[in-house]
Amino acid sequence: MPRLLRTLPPLAALAAVLYLMIPAPEAGAQILRGHDTSAPVEFSADRIEVQDRADRVVVGGNVQVEQAGLHLTSARLTVAYHNSNGLEIDRLDASGGVTVTRGDERASGDVAIYDLNRKLITLIGNVALNQGANRLTGGRLVIDLASGRTTVDGAGTTKAPGATTTANGRVSGTFKVRQANGDQGAK
Repeated sequence: MPRLLRTLPPLAALAAVLYLMIPAPEAGAQILRGHDTSAPVEFSADRIEVQDRADRVVVGGNVQVEQAGLHLTSARLTVAYHNSNGLEIDRLDASGGVTVTRGDERASGDVAIYDLNRKLITLIGNVALNQGANRLTGGRLVIDLASGRTTVDGAGTTKAPGATTTANGRVSGTFKVRQANGDQGAK
């Protein structure tokens, strides 16, 4: 063990090791950063119900949503909108096996709320985040599309109807470690 890590308290040494394992931002460490939330939202499903007086659309059965390369799938979706010189979507609420993907980035959970105005996607219940070989699991995941910052909580501070949380209320993860040139594994 390097001398610096031997002189640090165990928790600080662990934090230092974890910090060194985080890839640089240009390596894709920031999830869905720069996504165009103003791009058109396209969706398809088995059925649709327009609730015009409530400024809401309820979509059900094999729901698929696409926006500028971001894909969302779920069993059900509620679209909240407002009508000011044309319809403008404010929020998407998805439930039932929700998956959000873009490229090799994948987030999943029981329930998702995509707030287009605040540029936030929140997944609640049995969340998993995969980016290449890296994986995090927990109870709640918040993706800030403007900054690319992603936060994972163990059990979440709120529980959506029908959502479950992790049994122990903790976040767990696996991170790929960059291999040094010529390092072919343990000898």
